[in-house]
Amino acid sequence: MFRFCPSCGSSHIRFEHNKVFRCPDCGFVYYHNVASATGCIITAGEALVFLVRAKDPAKGKLDLPGGFVNPDEMAAEGLRRECREEIGWDPGPDFSFLAAFPNTYPYKGIIYKTCDFYFSISAPGLQEGDLRLDPKEIAAVRFITPAAINFDDLAFDSTRRAVKAFLDKRSTHVPN
Repeated sequence: MFRFCPSCGSSHIRFEHNKVFRCPDCGFVYYHNVASATGCIITAGEALVFLVRAKDPAKGKLDLPGGFVNPDEMAAEGLRRECREEIGWDPGPDFSFLAAFPNTYPYKGIIYKTCDFYFSISAPGLQEGDLRLDPKEIAAVRFITPAAINFDDLAFDSTRRAVKAFLDKRSTHVPN
């Protein structure tokens, strides 16, 4: 990420332990900490709502609504904001935490390590026409039944893990 120290310009800057940049010449220290991100599994009837990414990384691959959490923002607030921004739909406050997974997000030559928080919500009457996609972010929306999901088409490892966890949880849940 840094070839030269941002403080003194030294070329001796080192990246240590996969998380910290140190300059031995001036003492500059920068922790490249994990970023928080969110994703939401929305069920509409029997289908799950997937988005087709309009930009890299993973342009053209399937993803879930969500994105990076802003500074001073709770994960749930970030999820609602990202849903409003990407698909013009607010899931409201009644979604459930599903799981969190580490992820790697390569963007413009920088590898970001993230912790992706996944939530789920049931929206039985949701239809494609209810969504207003941001064309800079989202190329299309797909409603896909669990049996038709091709996990190789999913954009990120954490997305694959979250969808599998959701489907496993759903298949083991027995209604009263």
